[in-house]
Amino acid sequence: MLIAFNALAAPPDIKLQPDTSKLRPSKLPGYAIAMQKCAICHSADYVNYQPPGMTQTQWTAEMAKMQHTYGAPISDDEVKQLGAYLAVAYGSAKATDASVIAASTPASAPPAPPTSPGAAAAPPAGGGSVNVQALLASNACLSCHGLTQKIVGPGYHDIAEKYKADQQAQSKLEASIRGGSVGKWGSVPMPPFAALKPEEVKALAAFVLKQ
Repeated sequence: MLIAFNALAAPPDIKLQPDTSKLRPSKLPGYAIAMQKCAICHSADYVNYQPPGMTQTQWTAEMAKMQHTYGAPISDDEVKQLGAYLAVAYGSAKATDASVIAASTPASAPPAPPTSPGAAAAPPAGGGSVNVQALLASNACLSCHGLTQKIVGPGYHDIAEKYKADQQAQSKLEASIRGGSVGKWGSVPMPPFAALKPEEVKALAAFVLKQ
């Protein structure tokens, strides 16, 4: 009786189906931002759960809430670009709407403040002309990767250890950053960062390999 009771009390083995949902592709810049930053935490199904026909104003308000309430690493420009993309892909807006075009065009960067003659500018973190620390922050890299510990993806030190004897390590990491990857460190996919400039991808890969 005791054996039978234990067998009945054993927890069921439940296996969830893999998440195969994908964001609707678009040429709007908000799509690339969503792939890079939103897909880190959210399944594409999260968007489908929202009320249909939401306006650009409503989607933009949702993105602002993610930014201010939940600390999503997105800038004010990206809030607008995401709102425009989601309103076109899932809501009531059209890509030709003037408000969508305006929101999808980022504001010009403010001019750099003048420096006194002979003053040396502080070098960007990570070396070279690319500020690696700024890239890590703006692309939410450290939300998934710790420097020494796994979070969602592997820690940077573990990646460097895996590739330390690989002569193609730099090019392999650049390809993974630019195009995304899945299966190398588990089943959780890494989104592509196709919007990064070649020199930014190169600097990020070099930074990881130095850890």
